[in-house]
Amino acid sequence: MRRAKYLLSLIVLSISLVACGTLKGTAVIKPNSSGESTGAQAKGSQGERTNAIQVLEPVASGVNVFGNAQASIDASNATDGYIMVKYTGSAAKVRMLIETPAGNTYNYLMALDGNYDVYPLSEGSGTYKIGVYENLHDDQYAAAFTQSVNVTLKDEYSMFLYPNAYVDFNASSQAVLKGAELAAGANDDLEVVTNVYHYIIKNVTYDYDKAATVQSGYIPTVDETLATGTGICFDYASLMGAMLRSQGIPTRLEIGYAGTEYHAWISVYIHDVGWIDNVISFDGEKWTLMDPTLGSYASTSTVKKYLEDSTYYQLKYKY
Repeated sequence: MRRAKYLLSLIVLSISLVACGTLKGTAVIKPNSSGESTGAQAKGSQGERTNAIQVLEPVASGVNVFGNAQASIDASNATDGYIMVKYTGSAAKVRMLIETPAGNTYNYLMALDGNYDVYPLSEGSGTYKIGVYENLHDDQYAAAFTQSVNVTLKDEYSMFLYPNAYVDFNASSQAVLKGAELAAGANDDLEVVTNVYHYIIKNVTYDYDKAATVQSGYIPTVDETLATGTGICFDYASLMGAMLRSQGIPTRLEIGYAGTEYHAWISVYIHDVGWIDNVISFDGEKWTLMDPTLGSYASTSTVKKYLEDSTYYQLKYKY
């Protein structure tokens, strides 16, 4: 019997992202080998590092499934840092919320095609509360199905290697193939990050019109961003995330505030370095990395000014 509905006013995460941002964190990488690799390599000059495409395929295994007639939550592979959720009801607008062990709430506008979508469990082991909510009118929603899932992650990085709702790609994506091409001459992961970063800041132009008109619930399409060469910060971060994840480099798409503006950026994990922050440059002693949106249009002096203000970038969500 369907669980009784209750009204819920959701705070919608608007992605009208018009500013610029940076990266944060620290840890150790253990590459996840449970997914499938195509083994494909880009043609051209080959560095010491392989540029084989490594796309981990999310699977709704059906081993640990919760749901009702309106929604299904497949938590079979939650230990790898993701769940898969699908909506099978009749509402015209549906949101999926994930409350993390730390009490943060991630809010997604769901696709209504009856297929599973992938969502990361990005804030460590613990109990995640997952809910699917149907829109009644305006900002009023009712619970179609809710479930708590206890999660013990295998590692801290695999969720940032898989594709998900905001960093969506597969082995045939043009973004993945371009990422492999850019990685072809690299000797290590840091050179891959550098090559991808510089390609994006030189070939993707910030779309001010899109930033002014983008609607809540907008989801980036990495191949569209690559093909058009335009986008907002969400597009920049998603494209760079797809290119790097498909090269086996853990990459977080991060959302928060740059000053007073809502913004998206990335961070990457490099073995023996950790989660890289700040701007891509080398001062003779260390590398630093900043988000590609700012790098695509800001002057060096502007970037330096932002880096000198440790409070300018405030992280809220990791995908």
